Formats: sequence, structure tokens, C-alpha cells
Amino acid sequence: MSHISKIEVEISDLDCLKRACAFLGFQFMSNQTTYKWYGRLVNPEQTPLPEGLTQADLGTCTHAIRIPEAEYEVGVLKRNDKYLLLCDFWDSKLRQRIGDNGCRLKQAYTVEKTKKEARKRNFTVTEQKIENGIRLVLTSR
Repeated sequence: MSHISKIEVEISDLDCLKRACAFLGFQFMSNQTTYKWYGRLVNPEQTPLPEGLTQADLGTCTHAIRIPEAEYEVGVLKRNDKYLLLCDFWDSKLRQRIGDNGCRLKQAYTVEKTKKEARKRNFTVTEQKIENGIRLVLTSR
């Protein structure tokens, strides 16, 4: 069933989101004002809209993220000084590439944000590959 989901992550730094997209092989589409999704709600009474969104908001965005091999896109919608990530998980390739509820995209964003904040505080950041991901090692200078 097609519906729009909000990926639960607080995006406050667009540069970190762009770097996360590049790391994952996604294309950040600056100033793209629509994102691809099914195009209409299916059984909206069973799948309510994410909090704070109206039906008119669906498919509109401030920027978008293109996912290789996926038909649908992730919408990046600016609200106040934060960004919401919206997508239609009906596209199985999109869901596979960004992870369940966007977990791969959220993790990549969090890594980029952590690295940026650590460097601001004068830490050296080293990434180590581990079995199920990466480990960030922060060292004071």
C-alpha cells in the first residue's frame, strides 16, 4: 500500500546530508521542488499522514534525493530551521537502498554530523571499518 512516511531523524545540517548522500552513492538534487512517489494516497484512513503534514504537502519538497535503481525519491522538506525526509517505501528498491525507515541514510547523516562537530572541537576523526559498519575514533589534538 502506497503512503508517505517521515524518516525519523532531525536534519539540521544540509552539508552533512549532502555528504551522507555522496557516501551512499545517492544524488542530492538541490532546489528540486517535487519528489517522485506513487502520486496519490491509498487507503489514507489506514495510513495517516505524518504529523504536521497535509495532503497538499505530499510530493512537494525543498530538495530531493535520487536513489540509483529506485523509481521513487526522498523529499527533503524545510520546516523552520530543520529538514524532514519524506518518501514512499512502496518502492522496494528505495527501501532496500536507504534501509528500513531510512536507517542507512540516518546512520550516514549521523556519522557526517559527528565528524563535523568533532573537528569543530579540535578532535581528529578516524574511521575504522568493522564487521557491521564503521567505528569513529575521536582523538584530541
